[in-house]
Order: sequence, then C-alpha cells, then structure tokens
Amino acid sequence: MTDVPPSPAPASTGWVIAGAGWVARDHMAPALAASPTSRVVAVVDRDPAAARELAARFDGAVAGTDLAAAFRTPGAQVAYVATPNHAHREVVAAAAGARLAVLCEKPLAATLADAADLVAVCEAAGVLAATAFDQRWHPAHRAAADLVAAGRLGTVTSVRIVYGCWLPPDWSPPGSTTGDNWRVDPVRAGGGAYVDLAPHGLDLVGALLGEDVTSATTHLQHRVHDYAVDDGSVLVGSTGSGVLVSIANSFNTVETLPRRRLEVVGTAGQLVATDTMGQTAGGRLELLDAATGTPAEIAFDTGTTPFAAQVRAVERALAGEVPWPFPLARDLRLMQLLTDALPAVPTPRRSDLEVSP
Repeated sequence: MTDVPPSPAPASTGWVIAGAGWVARDHMAPALAASPTSRVVAVVDRDPAAARELAARFDGAVAGTDLAAAFRTPGAQVAYVATPNHAHREVVAAAAGARLAVLCEKPLAATLADAADLVAVCEAAGVLAATAFDQRWHPAHRAAADLVAAGRLGTVTSVRIVYGCWLPPDWSPPGSTTGDNWRVDPVRAGGGAYVDLAPHGLDLVGALLGEDVTSATTHLQHRVHDYAVDDGSVLVGSTGSGVLVSIANSFNTVETLPRRRLEVVGTAGQLVATDTMGQTAGGRLELLDAATGTPAEIAFDTGTTPFAAQVRAVERALAGEVPWPFPLARDLRLMQLLTDALPAVPTPRRSDLEVSP
C-alpha cells in the first residue's frame, strides 16, 4: 500500500495590524485568527500596552509603537489600518513606502485632501490598496448582488438603507476604559454619524447594483446628543441609470429598536435584508415576488462575518487569483460625493436651539 502524501498547508499571508482599538480587536483580529491563510506578524499602536495585548493573541507576533519597524517585520505583506481617521494618511503612507499592500478602514481620511494624498501615495507605490468596506463582502449582500445581476428583481427602481446605533458623548467601545469617543471628535473623525456610517451605504449601493450613486444631497441632524458633530443624517441620491437611493444613518437610535435594514426594490421583486448591516455574521434575507407578494427566504452563509470574507478577498487579490474589484480611486470619488452632498449652511447643534428659561 502506497502512503498518500499530506496536502500542503495553504499559503499564509502576513498581516500587520496598525491600530489596536475596538474594531481591530473585536472584529478584524478574530477574522485573521480564524483564517487558515492568514497570520499576524506585528501589531503597532501608540499605546504599547494595547499593542502588546492584541499581539499576544497571535503566536510570534511582535508589538510596538514604531510604524516603520512594524512594517519591516519579516513576513509582513499587508497592513490593516484601523487608527482614528485623522491618522490614516500617515500610516498608509508608511505602509505603502514599505511596499506593503494596504487595507484602510473607512472613511479613507478625516479630510478629502488627506484622502486624495493617501490615494496618490498608494498609486505611486504601485501596491494593492483597498478601503475596508466590510459590508460589500457580507455573504447576504453578495447573495443580494447575485440576484440583482441575474435579473431576479426586474428593473431596479430604488435602494433604501437604514443603519443606526446609539452613541452618546461618553460612549466607549466594549472592553475599553478610556472613555475616549473619538468618533464624535470633529478633528479626529471628520464628522459624526454621516462620516462614520454613510460611506458604508454609499459603497454598498455600488456593490449591489454594479453602478454607483452619481448625484446626492444630504440633511444632517443634531437632535439628541449634544456634541459638535451630527448625530443623524439622510442622504438622497440617484445612480447614473436613475435608481433612487436613500441612506439614513444615526448615532441616536436606541439599540433595542430596529435599526439595520436594506431594501432593493424592482419591478419583478423586492429584496429585504434585516440585521445584515454591521460587523457580525448572520441576519435575514428575503425576496418578495412582485406578482404575488409572497416572501421567500434566501439562503446564504450565516457563519462567515463580513470581516472574514473581506480578509479572504484581499488575500485572493494579493495572490493574483482575482483582480481587486474596487479601485481606491473609485472610493475617493464616493468620498468626494459625500462631501459635495453636505448642506452649504451648517445645521445648528441641539444646544444652539435650546432657549434658557
């Protein structure tokens, strides 16, 4: 009897995590740890304790505060950038300068100018560079895109997205004791609910339809939380072919209430996804038949998180298995659209509207 040689282990991609905050710690790190094709070689953060704590989850990963040193770690191939928005440009430039591929959290930067510089640096370096729009990779959203592409909805007429959460001024990420809510800091974040959440919806429309929103207008809200940035927004726009789009986002929706819903409406049917907008796996996807109104549940992979699917997509593109479908220049155009859609006159803050007795 001839022994059968064991199958070779899958090739492993070396990742550097830049920024050891909540999203990296609770969502990206588990995706990397569970992937048979990934290994974390380094974690870098301005807080050495945070870097050490996250690096300790991965065998052989080094921790530090020096970007250049982290990006020179042997085996490093991809930098996952999860710092506050205002620091993205510096970190991405250092990664691209070290010839690493880049996966940068959204938005690309706190300002449009920084985002444009970031894109230019990556293009000049010739590295694979992507925005971490994890929602484009959620298995439910990939299934929805396939149904749209197959013509199951007929002529698509509208896309409606609701994506909200509760983010009071003193909010801290789970497991954090710092109380530093940088997401409502206008300098570090660049905005509030609109800047944090609307980019996901705008990107997702393009991923679902195969065409992007080309014109839009936005209303901002300062209704519940008294901080310097908006706590709610609604963007209304259309694609080049005339699909109408509405994207409602909030930092002021109590989390016991329904707050995550996606609808794609067509002449032959309507897709409804609930609890798929977010970082976790699962949710529900239904297709309603236009002739009968009868809903049918659409099966999809409910065990894979959008972060895990995103990791695999980046690694496949880096290996040359498939081309990366979302150029960074396209993501910059969407950021420009988001900026241009803002009202010319700032919306008053809640405290500005209150009258003392």
